[in-house]
Order: sequence, then structure tokens, then C-alpha cells
Amino acid sequence: MVTYFNGEFVDDAKATISVRSRALNYGLGCFGGIRGYLADDGHQVNLFRLWSHVRRLELSARILCLRLPGTADEICEIILELIRRNEVHHDVYVRPLLISGSPMLAPVLREEDSLFTAYCMPLKRYIDKDMIDVCVSSWRRVRDNAIPTRTKPTGVYLNSALARREAFDNGFDEAIFLTEEGKVSEGSAEHVFLIRRGVLYSPPSTEDNLDGITRRSIIKMATEDLQMPFVERSLGRSELYVADEIFLCGTGAQITPVRSVDRRVISERIGPVTGELQAYFGDVVHGRVAKRSEWLSPVWP
Repeated sequence: MVTYFNGEFVDDAKATISVRSRALNYGLGCFGGIRGYLADDGHQVNLFRLWSHVRRLELSARILCLRLPGTADEICEIILELIRRNEVHHDVYVRPLLISGSPMLAPVLREEDSLFTAYCMPLKRYIDKDMIDVCVSSWRRVRDNAIPTRTKPTGVYLNSALARREAFDNGFDEAIFLTEEGKVSEGSAEHVFLIRRGVLYSPPSTEDNLDGITRRSIIKMATEDLQMPFVERSLGRSELYVADEIFLCGTGAQITPVRSVDRRVISERIGPVTGELQAYFGDVVHGRVAKRSEWLSPVWP
């Protein structure tokens, strides 16, 4: 495999950092996750909302006092070239990563220490179940005023790892975080949507969660294309228990229906709203919806 590392394309085995690096010792960095989908012709690969993902990484770098090695358009081209060099003609996941490469002691963020890398891997399903059982985690989501979750920082994923481990240990597939105020935040790496009485609800991206690109895309598809009513507001824990349908979403999870929360069964079958959104999302990312073609970046000429 070929990886882009610190200004050049190299063999994956050569894309290494020092054990002294601040990224490894202190978790200083941020990253993105981008999916590419094989088109129906069996050849073309379309990256979903590539520019939006790179732009979010650019803004994350600003918050964290790091710096990308070029404009958003230039980073997009690096990612497209990465896919080409790996001769990808399948569903793919791309991980752009911006870290502090400095070997110095002390957790200090400096633009001049920035190191950018990007790699890719085949990916079909991130969650290998049609429906999942989730729990509300005893761990709380880190506050934005402590570690800004909207930057997708590498260090904050210790918070996610603890919640996910707790979920697995107790027989669940995934965890849902609450904020310190007790409001629904997000999953360990996904956003939360619920449906009640035909209305789609999701907490805003000010509830200590990521400014999700897949989430924003689903809201646009639901409201503009499928004419579904949608309300963005804070959600209480008990609202999860009385929902008609719940799904998690994200670049990895795509749209993943929830069967139960804290062993309260929501639905044994994929609900009609979730099913409609799943099908439409699949059509969009595979290039079957002309009005959403601007969201796709084709890899191959």
C-alpha cells in the first residue's frame, strides 16, 4: 500500500513517526474520515463530500494551532492521487491525519511542528450488523470547553474507547454519551437520530459533539429531498426509550438502525423512516441521484 507522509508518497511501512513524538506521547493531532464508494459501473470510485471533510480538517487545524501543507483544494488532490496510486476500484476508507511531529517534551501545540499524512484501506461495513443494541454510557462526553470535540482530536478518542469498552463488556454493540448536563450528545463515533410520531430529531452540534458531515447530509436529504419533518433540539435520555425508531450515523457507520437502548427494545425491525433514509443514502453515495452529484468526487478520469 502507498501512504502520503510528510510531503511524499511512500510505501506504507516507511510512514513512521518517532516514539518521542508529541502526537504519540500527548495525543496532539486531529484527523478526518472519508468514504469512497464503487459506482455501479464497477470501475469508478466516488469520494463522498471530500472537500467538506478537508475543510473541516482545515478548521480543526486552526483551532488546534496546527497547519495543513496546502489549501483545501491541494489536500483534496493529494487524497485523490493517493487513491489512484493504490489502484482502488472498491469501497474505500481514507484517513487524513494532522499531528504534531515534534520530539520535544511537554504538550505544546505549534504550527511549525505539523506533520500531515493520509492512508486508505478497503471498507465495506464498519458495524457488521443490520441492527444494534446500545447503552447509555456511564462516561460523559468531554466538554467542548475542555477538549473541542468538533475538531475530531486524536486525544479525545480515549473518551470514546472507554465508553465503547464499557458497552462491549456489558453485552452491547455501541454506547451513547450524555453531556455533563445529562443531554444526549452522540455515540462513541456516530451521531444520534430518533424518530417519534413521524418527526426526525437530532441534538445540535453544540452538545459537545462533532460537527458531523454525514449528519448534515442526512438532514438535507431528509428535509429537501424526502420532505421529512425534522427538529434539531436537545434530547433527554428518556426520549431514547420512547422513540419509534433510532439510528446512528457517521462516515464509518453510515446509517445504522438501533434495536434497543439499555435493553429497552425500540423496534425489532428497521423502521420505515430509517429504511427510506438508508436506501436513499445508498443511492446518493453510489451516484444514482443526479441532484446530489456535487457531493461526489470521482477518482478516475
